[in-house]
Amino acid sequence: MGDHLLRGKRVTDSEVQAWADEAEEGYDLTRLPRPSRGRPAIGNGPGEATTVRLDAETLTALMRRAEAEGITSRSEAIRAAVREWARVA
Repeated sequence: MGDHLLRGKRVTDSEVQAWADEAEEGYDLTRLPRPSRGRPAIGNGPGEATTVRLDAETLTALMRRAEAEGITSRSEAIRAAVREWARVA
């Protein structure tokens, strides 16, 4: 079948085949989570999009720290940094 990656990790042909077999057997749709509209809530209410400009050095430092803390999303890294700063204020 070739090379397959899932979240950056190699997936074997046997895993792919097992998932295909499982799908062919069918799923109990009543056990799936109910769909929700829009993005998940952030904090206590609806979020407000805010544009921010960061120079390359700051953004690199931000993402290095985020990676060290297991944060992979740039948006989540910025939210974490802002929450930390706001907590000190």
